[in-house]
Amino acid sequence: MAAKSKAAKAGSAALAVKSSPYVQRLMQDEELRENLKTAFDSARAAIDRLGNGKPPAKVILDDKKFQKELSNASEALRDAAQALREGPKKRKRRRGHKLLVLVVAAGLALALSEGLRNKVLDLLFGAEEEFDYTSTTAPASPPPAPAATAS
Repeated sequence: MAAKSKAAKAGSAALAVKSSPYVQRLMQDEELRENLKTAFDSARAAIDRLGNGKPPAKVILDDKKFQKELSNASEALRDAAQALREGPKKRKRRRGHKLLVLVVAAGLALALSEGLRNKVLDLLFGAEEEFDYTSTTAPASPPPAPAATAS
């Protein structure tokens, strides 16, 4: 009986942890996990420097590597806490960019292709009609030749 109640408690605890927004965020956000890993690694390195045989006060005050590891750990923890407070990042939709690229590509195609340009103009304004000019007047007669004078 005790085993069943322990299993039930473990199952409900696992369900509570799984439904936690912080756990969900941790599972989804790669940058958050990276910040936590960096903080853990830097803190571990700082603790290792404390336990290397030197007096702790001397390590804390004088050891630049210890101070750097501690600084890295605090920065990573601050970034992780800020990411948890902000909530999940929303992806921006970039529909306008796709439309802009499409319009620019169509403009370039019209500017560079005479055949395409003519087809579009024909669709917009109708096909061009050929116009042959035929004159309805008679051609002018040649001017009279000057009369030759005999002297």
